[in-house]
Amino acid sequence: MKVISTPYVLEEKNKQVGKVLDIEKAQVMNIQLKSGESIPSHFADGDVLIIVRRGTVEFTVEEETVELTNETLLHMEPKEKHSLIAKHDADIIVVKMK
Repeated sequence: MKVISTPYVLEEKNKQVGKVLDIEKAQVMNIQLKSGESIPSHFADGDVLIIVRRGTVEFTVEEETVELTNETLLHMEPKEKHSLIAKHDADIIVVKMK
């Protein structure tokens, strides 16, 4: 078992992206964005699971836009083109399956 801490550091600086865990079959990243900050369009080679821990994030996946909060999860299949913008300061966990 491994307990992993992802401290909230967004107040110290803008847009924070960091790798939390990299294991054989998955990579876990933490993204912290201030309201209005964005990540441009890109895609991943494997399945991706998005978990919003704090805030509100607008994701556009293959030209369809959805709003995510801590009450929702988003699953994307490999090669789905996506971008995001923080509607409110956000703390996001991204799990990329290999």
